[in-house]
Amino acid sequence: MTAKFIKKAKPRLQKDIFDVKNKVSDILSDIKKHGDKALFEFCQKFDGTCNFIKVSDAKIKKAYEELDSQVIEDLKYAAKRIEEFSLLQKESILPTQKEFLPGVVLGHRIIPVASCAAYVPGGRYPLPSSALMSIIPARIAGVKRIVTCSPPCKDTGMIHPATLVAMNIAGAHEIYCMGGAHAIGALSFGTETVNPVDLIVGPGNQWVTEAKRQVSGFTGIDFLAGPSEVLIIADETSDSRFVAADLLAQSEHDLQARGILISTDIDLITKVKKDVEAFLETLPTSDIAAKAWEQNGEIILVESLKEAVEISNDICPEHLELHIQNPDKIVDQLTNYGSLFIGNWAAEVFGDYVSGTNHILPTMRASRYTGGVWVGTFIKVASFQQINREGAQTLAPIASRIARLEGLYAHKLAADVRKSQ
Repeated sequence: MTAKFIKKAKPRLQKDIFDVKNKVSDILSDIKKHGDKALFEFCQKFDGTCNFIKVSDAKIKKAYEELDSQVIEDLKYAAKRIEEFSLLQKESILPTQKEFLPGVVLGHRIIPVASCAAYVPGGRYPLPSSALMSIIPARIAGVKRIVTCSPPCKDTGMIHPATLVAMNIAGAHEIYCMGGAHAIGALSFGTETVNPVDLIVGPGNQWVTEAKRQVSGFTGIDFLAGPSEVLIIADETSDSRFVAADLLAQSEHDLQARGILISTDIDLITKVKKDVEAFLETLPTSDIAAKAWEQNGEIILVESLKEAVEISNDICPEHLELHIQNPDKIVDQLTNYGSLFIGNWAAEVFGDYVSGTNHILPTMRASRYTGGVWVGTFIKVASFQQINREGAQTLAPIASRIARLEGLYAHKLAADVRKSQ
């Protein structure tokens, strides 16, 4: 491979992961043992409020009144796109059954989980889009109880009105004003105020991610998410301003966000670097975007698209954009990504908000083995078998012999008593 790094990310300092792990463990243990008492204390300590946790209808109504009507219409538009795509996905998940042998019918049922929680980050920016992305697929899947939560804004002590309205538009049944590891603990173990759920989805900071890791198994989770990523494959036909803007759109998420450009054209690379610098001069979020780009941004010059594909499949980016003349030529060769954006005009921002696909996606190379949140995240595919006497007598001798081979004689007995009935 002849790839050449034009710009390489700076080595990341190793965080004290054991400190986070141990502190999260203490928080979860306290929530499990002391319920509301511990939850209220952590809400006061970390969220800055404990006057209430469950959000009332009156507070939701007030949030609508605080928003510009255009914002509400935009959220409804985005919700409609997400709902339509989720419905399309659900139509592809069907129950099935077939008689494989006389008297032996096998199949599966499609069963939504009974309850789920959507964690919606607050942090640096309100993220109403994450509320839409996590709640709507759950509703379309048929989940009967959809819970959601988000930390309060520091200045108001309440969930940002745009996030709260998005939660309501999406169809959440219960909304809680809480965030962090203690929120994950409450959702997993339950307290006097918060009933536990079967599945927790949604992105969050390192405390939320570690808490999800520790409750996983006791409660279902989607996956563990790290800093956001975008990888752009570009050639000489690319619009350098499009590429630069998309790299910065990812970089402004946080200081750990990662933007990567792989290109076959050095002139395009030069233009992109200049456009990034020009955009940063006026970008309101340049304090974050510039540092993230400086520390984590990468530019790789390759000789061919084949080489670009190999590197991309190894990096396994969360978002993958194809800014090349004939993207369809390499689409089938690309196998590891969270979501794919095909063509110069397919900006990652559209997937974040309004195209309809989900933006809760695998990071940290997890796209090697999983996709992002979708309707199927909230559905169990549960097999069944319906076997009559004829079918049992066909299967019993074989099952009996395999049971004896394994030394499981009650298993053998269960088969044998059906052989001659």
